[in-house]
Amino acid sequence: MRRVVRGFWGPRKESADDLAARWSTTLERFALLLPEAVGGAGEWRTVPAAGPGRTLQPDEGSLFHALHTAREADPWAAANGTSLRLLADHPAPGWKVEIAVLAGGTPDSLLQSLVATITSPDEADLPDAALLTVVAEAWQPDYGDVSDRAVTAALKKEAGFRIGTPSVGWIGYLSPGRASRVPADLTADRVELPTGGLLLVLTTAPDDTAAVVVAYDTLKRSGALEPLPRPMSRPTL
Repeated sequence: MRRVVRGFWGPRKESADDLAARWSTTLERFALLLPEAVGGAGEWRTVPAAGPGRTLQPDEGSLFHALHTAREADPWAAANGTSLRLLADHPAPGWKVEIAVLAGGTPDSLLQSLVATITSPDEADLPDAALLTVVAEAWQPDYGDVSDRAVTAALKKEAGFRIGTPSVGWIGYLSPGRASRVPADLTADRVELPTGGLLLVLTTAPDDTAAVVVAYDTLKRSGALEPLPRPMSRPTL
């Protein structure tokens, strides 16, 4: 079983210290929610664009060093954001977790993002809502979701979804500005988060793509999934 937990936002300049704090919170909370996937040691391995990766602990000091190294290796990092990809180093059989983040930049046409790809045994019961909550609280994205290939394919085919535009999966997150546009008649369990945003549980069955398509159509008509104005000048709607 494979799914992605994602968050997207617009330009937001941040230092390596700021990003290290967000990363550390994310890794520590993911380890608590996915102990089989992360392993008892809680170690992660960098996945650089070139060359060998290295093992690191999820503390801010180690992450600051990894971010600084990634930023120095990428001449576009100052403008586009620092890209860092980590892989859980000691997962149990059948598990894999990879987290990729592009953040800290101020491009006017490239979204900043977190994408966590989780592979688990078929019988595993994953805490999808809690995982997306971590992303929402640690990174304050504009929108986010828990989804998989089947949901994305259904949205493309049945609702005209285009990659790079706001969407939802069987669980979605909307920033405060988007949450204010959610219509009262949307069928979903709603949880207001400390960010001021809204977590939407649209269906408890990940294979219920029809429910996601209906919710996507409803949210799109209401303006809750309107793309950020281009060129982008702020992180959230």
